Amino acid sequence: MIKKLFVVSMITLMLLVITFFVISASELQSTPLIGDPFPQMMVRTTHGMMNLPDAYSGKWFILFSHPGDFTPVCTTEFVSFAKLNDRFQELDCELIGLSIDQVHAHMKWVEWIEENLDTPIPFPVIADNMGEVAKQLGMIHSGRSSKTVRSVFIVDDKARIRIILSYPPEIGRNMHEILRALEALQVSDQHGVALPANWPENEIIGDKVIIPPPSDMESARTREAEYDCFDWWLCFKELQ
Repeated sequence: MIKKLFVVSMITLMLLVITFFVISASELQSTPLIGDPFPQMMVRTTHGMMNLPDAYSGKWFILFSHPGDFTPVCTTEFVSFAKLNDRFQELDCELIGLSIDQVHAHMKWVEWIEENLDTPIPFPVIADNMGEVAKQLGMIHSGRSSKTVRSVFIVDDKARIRIILSYPPEIGRNMHEILRALEALQVSDQHGVALPANWPENEIIGDKVIIPPPSDMESARTREAEYDCFDWWLCFKELQ
């Protein structure tokens, strides 16, 4: 009898372990990665219902998340994004925020920012009070309870995720870096080049761009005559 109970217990334990790994693998696979299409979702926002990514068809957009409304760091980030909104739009890019709260709380928060910090918030804010969007996009990280980390998704005009950034709740994001990354992606796509560290203020080549590595020996031998190079594998040029 004891032996049978032991066997049943072991089988039950194994089934629980298998179930855990199956669920974990499923959640991992459902989290979008760089290069994946942005998942289809219907969201409630301060600007009404929106279907993502279709609402921004043919345009770039940046989705950024916040742990909650009426929090100090989040408020400073809203103001920073709002002040740079025109710069993002010049790059044909829309902004959309997300916070784990209801739409009425978002509306009051946006109103408070405009009245007290003299900064209108021009972009919509997703009301994700149940955290469903945050879970779908992998914004809930282990050890952070039900609150989102500060995630940023840069999505291109073909609805592909190009950059994913994550900050802890206690650290505010650098909006100028997000703007720089967006511009760098667009330059790379348009000109077929790579961008160096801190572009356009790189410590070695300044605002020049990097030529992709050669694909054969012949181009490796001739490229130093065509471009400025430190070696055949590190060549650069002025952006035309």
